[in-house]
Amino acid sequence: MSLNLNNILSDKQTLCSLSSGGQILYNHQDLIVLFNTAFTKKQNTVLVRGDHEPIYIPAKNAAQNHQVVFAHGYFASALHEIAHWCIAGQRRRLLEDYGYWYSPDGRDEEQQTEFEKVEVKPQAIEWAFSCASGKPFSVSTDNLNGAPVDKQVFHLAVKKQVLIYLESGFPSRASHFIDILHGFYQTVELRKEMFDA
Repeated sequence: MSLNLNNILSDKQTLCSLSSGGQILYNHQDLIVLFNTAFTKKQNTVLVRGDHEPIYIPAKNAAQNHQVVFAHGYFASALHEIAHWCIAGQRRRLLEDYGYWYSPDGRDEEQQTEFEKVEVKPQAIEWAFSCASGKPFSVSTDNLNGAPVDKQVFHLAVKKQVLIYLESGFPSRASHFIDILHGFYQTVELRKEMFDA
């Protein structure tokens, strides 16, 4: 890994700490610092805590940064939105929300099937990010008020994609961020067994 994590976060900057039980307390500010240090100069992109729904906002001019906005300071939301950014190609990163269709909670069965198709890869990367952070992961079908969902089938599809990535390699920006998370959270390298839970 080309980044020296000691140079990225000083003791005063890092908000990751241990609870009295010895467990890591996760703070979104750590992710903001890690992401922005790694990608702002090279990719003109910043991670931003939002107050509402997550969104990707491309820069309107050369003086601005593209923004990966995650919801309400949630650690998992930040990982999920970073995962979407890691998959989006150069053209899509010039479009708001990468130009993707999105239908909110309350989707019918057909809409939910389409939603799950486009969510498999980002959720697989999010799962890898979670493991690299030492944090539990749960797939999200994001449809509490819609058609019934077979969460187990979706879980297996996401797991299958993670295993493909482990064998053939993650997208380059995702791989780089996984390395950064490993270094910061002092976690072990990803292995297939981690995704059996």
